[in-house]
Amino acid sequence: MLKELEYKLPPKIAFDEEALHQFLARKHGEGITNQNYRLLKRSVDARGKNVKVNVKILIASGSELPSLLNYDKDFKQVDKAEPVVIVGCGPAGMFAALKLLELGYKPIIVERGGDVRARRRDLAAINKEHVVNPESNYCFGEGGAGTYSDGKLYTRSKKRGNYRRILEIFVAHGANENILVEAHPHIGTNKLPAIVQAIRQSILDAGGEIHFNTRVDDLIIKENTIKGVVTQSGEHVEGIGVILATGHSARDIFELLQNKKVHIEQKSFALGVRVEHAQSLIDRLQYHMPERGDFLPAAAYSLVSQVRYKGKQKGVFSFCMCPGGFIVPSATAPGEIVVNGMSPSRRNSKYANSGIVVPVEPVDLKAYEKYGVLAGMHFQKDIEQKAFEAGGKTQTAPAQLLGDFVRRKTSKRLLDTSYQPGLTSVNMDAILPNFISERLRIGFKHFGKKMHGYLSNEAQIVATESRTSSPVRIPRDRETLEHVQIKRLFPSGEGAGFAGGIASAAMDGEACAEQLVKLYGKSL
Repeated sequence: MLKELEYKLPPKIAFDEEALHQFLARKHGEGITNQNYRLLKRSVDARGKNVKVNVKILIASGSELPSLLNYDKDFKQVDKAEPVVIVGCGPAGMFAALKLLELGYKPIIVERGGDVRARRRDLAAINKEHVVNPESNYCFGEGGAGTYSDGKLYTRSKKRGNYRRILEIFVAHGANENILVEAHPHIGTNKLPAIVQAIRQSILDAGGEIHFNTRVDDLIIKENTIKGVVTQSGEHVEGIGVILATGHSARDIFELLQNKKVHIEQKSFALGVRVEHAQSLIDRLQYHMPERGDFLPAAAYSLVSQVRYKGKQKGVFSFCMCPGGFIVPSATAPGEIVVNGMSPSRRNSKYANSGIVVPVEPVDLKAYEKYGVLAGMHFQKDIEQKAFEAGGKTQTAPAQLLGDFVRRKTSKRLLDTSYQPGLTSVNMDAILPNFISERLRIGFKHFGKKMHGYLSNEAQIVATESRTSSPVRIPRDRETLEHVQIKRLFPSGEGAGFAGGIASAAMDGEACAEQLVKLYGKSL
């Protein structure tokens, strides 16, 4: 007999395995063992004065606990099967490849960047020498931008696929089983590289191919049907279809699509800054206690405010909040400054950071109309290049104390930071357009009222948080997921404008692989 029970527990019980065991033994008798109960869900509730943790427990009485994982990675050999070309080895591309293996098709992944081991050298060059490799960086390379990130797996887009399955695939490749339990699961940037390598090995062992340092320079399109791609060496890679999963920063791909007259669309995105606080301050504000103690995780926050400026209302919101994390340089070309956030699995940095951004819509970009559907991309690029100039033409990032920014004062000093290339004091109004900077000021004031202590000179903002999502959508049929104009082309993931994180991109990649095979494969 299986029984699900829910409890509201103190953190020292909910997050300590032995204490939880003792609690259950008191409730259900000494016969309780690690073999006859399992933690199903755990979420922190910090709304009251005393923090509690909601837990859901499955107890087996007179029967065995069901298997934790239903995912089987024992694939058939596909080395001689029909090939499918996948452009990009981020979450969408990797999970599309795994799905193709299940369906009996051979994935051929072409990835412009290096494998995770090679990427480490390129990331070190950005951080220490301020040198950006445009082919291999925090955005390009094995695992995509997600490999060197917080590894957040929470998504609101669970209807687009089997979210639980995505988590199980990560666990099957080495992720901690806790991601199946936590309300907001994450893996951590220190753990993700090994998991990404394990997924790579699954693909290769089954006969799939992955070609690193292989940039796509052209598409093979005949009579509105894509046959394959051409790499920078001139090699033709062909298959029964192409899954385009290049990520939101592959600007040359957007330009290639425009030049090939492949239908693409301008879409909204968001742009702003990273704000960095001491993690201890965020803990105090969120948990309502001097210190979070030994059991509670580093506190996160999610903030949004509707701001009116020049008669138009827009949201100002937090994005990709990284508790116990670091700000990292995420430029994909020399001459630009882009910042992002990441956290290790333990989230044990003394800093907390989050993007605070403002939506950018086509109506905001009239000065860029000459670029057509690529207006947003060129707007992003201009802001990033301004930040580079203001920072001293290195990866040193422009920064300003938060209170000074709101009061329009130049900061005479800056705080210690997690951003390894360093910061330089700059007035953000020299970088950000008014419709963004003014909304940010109002938004930060609102956030200061929601979280007393959030708005002060004990925090600083760092520019620019500009790659929140793709400024371009590659349109596709809602049902078949095939491009609206080019047959056998399946745009996927964040770069196509159809996902917003690791889990949603992974589900989207799976869905595209399934639809491609359904339409053009021999059978499912």
